[in-house]
Amino acid sequence: MMRSLLIPAVILLSTPAIAQTTAPAPVPAPSPAPTNPSNAAEPAATTQVTLMTAQGPIVLAIETEKAPITAANFLKYVEGKRLDGTVFYRTVKVQDEPRYGFIQFGTQNDPKRTLPPITHEPTSKTGLSHVDGAISMAMAEPGTARGDFFIIVGNTPAMDAEGANPGYAVFGRVIQGMDVVRRIMDMPTSPTKGEGIMKGQMLEPTVPLKTARKTTTVIEGPAS
Repeated sequence: MMRSLLIPAVILLSTPAIAQTTAPAPVPAPSPAPTNPSNAAEPAATTQVTLMTAQGPIVLAIETEKAPITAANFLKYVEGKRLDGTVFYRTVKVQDEPRYGFIQFGTQNDPKRTLPPITHEPTSKTGLSHVDGAISMAMAEPGTARGDFFIIVGNTPAMDAEGANPGYAVFGRVIQGMDVVRRIMDMPTSPTKGEGIMKGQMLEPTVPLKTARKTTTVIEGPAS
């Protein structure tokens, strides 16, 4: 229970859940009836964005159809080159489960880069979830998210909206570069930088984000 609450509390208190279950034994499924390909559901539209970091590329699929408000906000930062020259500045790891955590990057409220806050788009509306590799919005409370983002390591469903809990707004996922994400998450932090709950979570040195661009092909490199 402690692990399921730790990461959400850390993000909430700092403004930018881990549940593991054993899968039941598989049961043979009956053969499906033939379907008409013309009636098959089309995959949701996404836009590919590559974050070129000093540690390597992270390729994202942005859910423009499922999370239109939050995706459009992120793409405004990309198209306006507002993320170029920013940094990954924070890493959080669950102490007793180091395979879980997140890394955070963005404008850090720089007035020259930061756009107005957006309406909260909960996972209960989008159908998305904080799975391994999900990218989501950092915020103090619903309606305050602007230009800071975090990438999840390890499935963390407690960050999803449920009941009175608004959760955080997922708007995409990493499709290549989780090795880079994990490498950044494991980098050293300052023992003194950061305020409150963020003390000890600030990367030192930070990891430069050189460019963020729409791309049409996956960057060559190791699979992840």
